[in-house]
Amino acid sequence: QVQLVESGGGLVQAGGSLRLSCAASVRTVSDYNMGWFRQAPGKDREFVAAISRSGSATYNAESVKGRFTISRDNAKNTVYLQMNRLEPEDTATYYCAASWRSPSTWSERVPNNYGYWGQGTQVTVSS
Repeated sequence: QVQLVESGGGLVQAGGSLRLSCAASVRTVSDYNMGWFRQAPGKDREFVAAISRSGSATYNAESVKGRFTISRDNAKNTVYLQMNRLEPEDTATYYCAASWRSPSTWSERVPNNYGYWGQGTQVTVSS
């Protein structure tokens, strides 16, 4: 069983930055592809960013390209989401997710490709 705990959310002004962390309680987080999703009130959960097991491949939603960066430190069992130039539209609850799928079967943007989810951390961007 994998438990994921997000942290780092908060209230920030537009143009500011936050770094989210996702700590995984698993022996080897490098066995999992990892992703970040977000959900705003009244909206569907949407893909934000993902990273492969080794960290060699990263993926970003168009809406966050050039502003958000996903990374991982497998030695610390932690995945990060650095968010710069935040916009009010980025306001949402952010969720970390883990997928055990092999590279050939992992669709990083699809929520049901992930078997484990954290509780979420709230990010609020004021204008």
